[in-house]
Amino acid sequence: MAEIVYMPKLSDTMTEGVVAEWTKKVGDAVSSGEILAEIETDKATMEFESFYDGFLLHIGVEKGKAAPVNAILAIIGEKDEDVKAILAKAEKDTPAAEAPRENEKEVVEEKSTPSPEPVKPAAEAPKATPAATATAITEANGRVAASPLAKKMANEKGIELSNVIGTGEGGRIVKRDIDHYAPYTGGGVAKRSFVGVESFQDEPISQMRKTIAKRLSESKFTAPHFYLTLDIDMDNAIALRKSLIALDDTKVSFNDMIIKACGLALREHPTVNSAWLGDVIRRNEHVHIGVAVAVEEGLLVPVVRFADGKDLSSIGEEVRDFAAKAKSKKLQPSDWEGNTFTISNLGMFGIEEFTAIVNPPDSCILAVGGIKEVPVIKDGQVVPGNVMRVTLSCDHRVVDGVAGSKFLNTLKKFMENPVALVR
Repeated sequence: MAEIVYMPKLSDTMTEGVVAEWTKKVGDAVSSGEILAEIETDKATMEFESFYDGFLLHIGVEKGKAAPVNAILAIIGEKDEDVKAILAKAEKDTPAAEAPRENEKEVVEEKSTPSPEPVKPAAEAPKATPAATATAITEANGRVAASPLAKKMANEKGIELSNVIGTGEGGRIVKRDIDHYAPYTGGGVAKRSFVGVESFQDEPISQMRKTIAKRLSESKFTAPHFYLTLDIDMDNAIALRKSLIALDDTKVSFNDMIIKACGLALREHPTVNSAWLGDVIRRNEHVHIGVAVAVEEGLLVPVVRFADGKDLSSIGEEVRDFAAKAKSKKLQPSDWEGNTFTISNLGMFGIEEFTAIVNPPDSCILAVGGIKEVPVIKDGQVVPGNVMRVTLSCDHRVVDGVAGSKFLNTLKKFMENPVALVR
C-alpha cells in the first residue's frame, strides 16, 4: 500500500522547507532508514530518512522549491500503484499545511527583467564638449551611433557627431542631444564621458534569512529596547591569555573569556538571565549562552550550556566545534535551542562599537567591539592601555536600567580581574 511522505517539521520555528537535494529519483527502490532527501530549514540543511520500504512513485516538491510543513513531499509504494488516485484521495485526507507567513510570497527563480531606462526630459540632457567625447559610441561599421533624425539635424547645423555625447539607449545620439549641443570653448578641464549599463540580479531568499527577518523584526518592534555601553580595561585579560597560551598552548580566545565572564555575571544577576513570556517572566536558574556565528546565508546562534560552570578550554573547544558545524550546515536543533542570554562579537572585524537586537526569548544581548589601544589614565598618569567597548541591549519589559548597569559592572569586574575566570 502506498504511503504519503509529508514535509517534516525539522525545527521549532520551521514553517516551510526547501528541498536542497533528492537522493532518489522516481522509480528508484527505497528502504526504510535510507536518506531520501536533504531539506533546508530556517537554520540548517538536514538529511531526511525514509520511514517506508517500496519505490519512489512521486516527487511532490522539486529540487530547489519550497513547500509548507505537511505539504506532500513524496509518495512511496508498489510499482503498479495509481499515483493520480492517491493524490486525489490525499486532497481530502491530507492534514492542513501550515499557513505561509504574512507578507511572504512564493520565491520566483527566474531573474527579473530590468525595466527600460526612463528617457530623461530634454531639459536635463547634458551639454557636450569636443574634448569630452573622444570615446563616442560607434556602431559595428565604425560609424557613430545616432538616430536618423539626429544625423540629419547634425548635418544641417554642421555638428560633428563624434563630438556629441549620446544619452539614448546604449549611448546612442538622439534629437535632444543635438538640440542641446554646445561646442567646447575652452576654460576648465574637459571631462571624459562614460556610458554604463544598469543591471541587477534578484536572489531567492533562503529559509534562514526569512526566519532572521521575521524573528528580529518581531523582537525590534515588540520589545522596547534600550542600550547600555561600558568600556572595559583589557590589559590583565591580554596578559592572562598570553600566559595560558605559553603555559600549555591552550587555545583560549577573548570571546571564550567573555562567555565565561558573562556566565559568572548572570549567576549574580538573574534578572538579566530572564525571558518575557507574555503573561509571566521566567527567571532562569541555569545559564545557557547563545553565541552568534556568521554563515553565508545569515546568522546562527548555537548555545553553550551551563557556561558558568565550564572552564575556558572547554568553552573554546565547544565554540570552535559549533562554528565548524554552522559553516557546513551540520548544526542540529538541540545545538541552537534553549539560550537564556546571547553574545554577538564583531571585534575581530575591527568594529569598535555597535548595538544588537535582542534574540528571543532572551531579554538581553551583549554586543562586543574590538580591543583598541588608547591612552588611559592610571594612578594620575596618561599611559598606553587596551580598551574593549561592550553594549548591552535590554528588553525594558524585563530589565530596567539599574539591573542592566549592575550586570555590566560585574562583567567588567571579571574581565579586569580575569583570575576569577580560571579558578
